Amino acid sequence: MVQPAAPLDLTFQALADPTRRAMVERLSRGPASVSMLAKPLSMTLSAVVQHLAILEASGLVTSEKVGRVRTCRVEPRALDSAERWISERRASWERRFDRLDALLAETDPATRPRTSKPLTSKSKRSR
Repeated sequence: MVQPAAPLDLTFQALADPTRRAMVERLSRGPASVSMLAKPLSMTLSAVVQHLAILEASGLVTSEKVGRVRTCRVEPRALDSAERWISERRASWERRFDRLDALLAETDPATRPRTSKPLTSKSKRSR
């Protein structure tokens, strides 16, 4: 049985497409009609509407129809869960890199006290 997509999955799926990211970018500057969103894109109005449907299903965009004009707005709070997820991953990796840095500092020959002379190429051959 196929599980319904979680809200975070829908957000990332919506943002996976460069056209939809461009629409979100444009809407982040303010509301726009569907025709305004379609103008710079090299696709049919029908294709633009399909992209907007995906953005609306993810909660990233809302739209309102007044008369014959559908106006779209970005929903900034919809990005909160994606931002939180990314921040948690970043923090996890930063902790791992900090531990790796500490380990490398412990094992760095320049910072370790020497206990014996290193073998030179002459002493290697005499064995």
